Amino acid sequence: MGFLGSIFTWWNGATLGTRLFSGRHGREVGRDELGNIYLQHKKDPRRRWVMYSGSNDASRVPPGWTSWLRGQIDDVPDKALPKARAFAKPAVPNLSGTSETYRPAGSLSRGGQRPAATGDYQAWTPE
Repeated sequence: MGFLGSIFTWWNGATLGTRLFSGRHGREVGRDELGNIYLQHKKDPRRRWVMYSGSNDASRVPPGWTSWLRGQIDDVPDKALPKARAFAKPAVPNLSGTSETYRPAGSLSRGGQRPAATGDYQAWTPE
């Protein structure tokens, strides 16, 4: 993103104003595997925010960091939370509107046909 893009667009990462504010008033606390940077205000540690790497989408924040941002845990997730269990899946961003969107069998976007009615449904009619 170019210089003008960082001034005027907020949906493709941090704007120039956010970067200046973060550099002046915030201190970096950590980064996640997606490259998002988590910051905390130098004077008021209750003020916390994230600078996204890429699109500004809250579903791109892992659950542990969401807890930290909301003040549910005081320390960073690596220190405050237990290790993830073997059966836990990694967090994924919201896929709505992308090519990876879930399309069940019979949906128009998948090109399928709806299954025929089986006759086990009886419509309700008021008396």
